[in-house]
Amino acid sequence: MIIAVDGPTASGKGTISKALAAHYGLPFLDTGLLYRAVGQQLALNGGNADVAADALAVCAFPDALLDDPVLRNEEVGGLASRVSVHPAVRAALNQRQVDFANQAGGAVLDGRDIGTVIAPHADVKLFVTASAEVRAHRRYEEMLSRGLDVDFDNILADIRLRDERDAGRAEAPLKAAENAILLDTGDLTIGAAVQRAIELVDTRRENRS
Repeated sequence: MIIAVDGPTASGKGTISKALAAHYGLPFLDTGLLYRAVGQQLALNGGNADVAADALAVCAFPDALLDDPVLRNEEVGGLASRVSVHPAVRAALNQRQVDFANQAGGAVLDGRDIGTVIAPHADVKLFVTASAEVRAHRRYEEMLSRGLDVDFDNILADIRLRDERDAGRAEAPLKAAENAILLDTGDLTIGAAVQRAIELVDTRRENRS
């Protein structure tokens, strides 16, 4: 079984995807980490995220970089959004994602274009979302809990900018697949969102059988 989970930043799709993978005993890939790794390697090399050639040159980053906690930083997230607009970068990383999705037994993948590009044949497609304000508040609280000095308005502005960039790019824009199930987590706790996701997956599987 292949489960595709798409949605904007801070929507809860990562937490939900990990929970689904654990619940159904499937391997999990956070595809956003691939783009974050490219962004971080680019920063380490002193490249420009808005220059396609610079970003493409670091797509062969070492696997160990995926385990670096720095990839979760907001600055790296912004770089990931910028490098992801380059078609050549997406092409370089797509095969890695496709191979993961098509492994024996299936998998759970979360990202921006899993249901539309990477695994359009997925058995279940979820599109997880919430308002920009809700997502900004979540990110704000998360960063405060990590002892970081942050400004809510700056976070909200950054999230809106990422949404615009991700949805407006020419190559594989952020959007729900035609047959994706919408899951709005705005009014849900983490536990309730995960439970709802499981219910949606089970219902889709039953309807397909």
